[in-house]
Amino acid sequence: MRYAVAREAGPPDVLTIDQTTTPAPKSGEVLIEVAYAGVNRPDCIQRAGHYPPPADASPIIGLEVAGTVVAIGEGKSEWAVGDRVCALTPGGGYAEYCAAPAEHCLPLPQGLMLLEAASLPENYFTVWNNLFDRVHLSAGETVLVHGGSSGIGLTTIQLAKAFEATVITTVGGADKAAFCRDIGADHVINYREQDFVAEVATITGKKGVNVVLDMVGGDYIEKNMKCLALEGRMVIIAFLQGSKVTVDWRHIMMRRLTVTGSTLRASPSARKAQIARSLRDKVWPLFAAKKLKPVIYRVFPLADAAEAHRLMESSAHIGKIMLEVRT
Repeated sequence: MRYAVAREAGPPDVLTIDQTTTPAPKSGEVLIEVAYAGVNRPDCIQRAGHYPPPADASPIIGLEVAGTVVAIGEGKSEWAVGDRVCALTPGGGYAEYCAAPAEHCLPLPQGLMLLEAASLPENYFTVWNNLFDRVHLSAGETVLVHGGSSGIGLTTIQLAKAFEATVITTVGGADKAAFCRDIGADHVINYREQDFVAEVATITGKKGVNVVLDMVGGDYIEKNMKCLALEGRMVIIAFLQGSKVTVDWRHIMMRRLTVTGSTLRASPSARKAQIARSLRDKVWPLFAAKKLKPVIYRVFPLADAAEAHRLMESSAHIGKIMLEVRT
């Protein structure tokens, strides 16, 4: 099978197309003929040599796919050959065939095509796990999410609004601000022009937000704490600006804050299966009801994976960047 491989750790140009053996599904897995794969920040970090896959995962880059089941490993499975699915994968997505745990697969949401379905797993598993399972965002609460125009940001905006929360988000430009408002954000802050801590205080009448979802890290960590209300919760999912920072932890004591975080790829398989069930029951019907919609910015052929990574690292996109693997 054809697949995208990084010849060595480095910039996007190290990505090239090669051939390798088609994987065989293990017990509890299905083999998917991949139509489309999503491009995510962790893919770029893995390509650069800073995010090695788990020991039992495929070394091939790619954490989400959609396509057709063509083989099933040993054991009982709800899937049959010929089923069209989208899947969260531990690796292996940038390839014509990908083995994935059967319990991490989901049917295509009603009304969506393979391209749209392939854009969902990584973001929706991540946001549901952190925003609803870990910090229990509830109707009537207010959430602050950074990077509102990213895949994670747009997923957070839509899910939070679908479950009747108020959303404040930060972006880096007027076009991104307009898009976030159109998709449902209640308040949008341009972090290049405004102090988001001061803006959050103004928006909330100095009460602060109930929840912060952060993927920035760095000096945002203490700023986020300043944005939190009494009993506020912050969940951290990435550290784009660094993880080793000096923070005045008295904020936690004075306002009884909770700070947590998680990494999806390293989570136990059973935990990801549980998230898949929650998505199927509570989130997938919202696509049919038109309360959620995929946002796809651009689709590249697999051979142009390097261009897709360059676009991802430029942060010029709004929504998901995708790879077309097989037509």
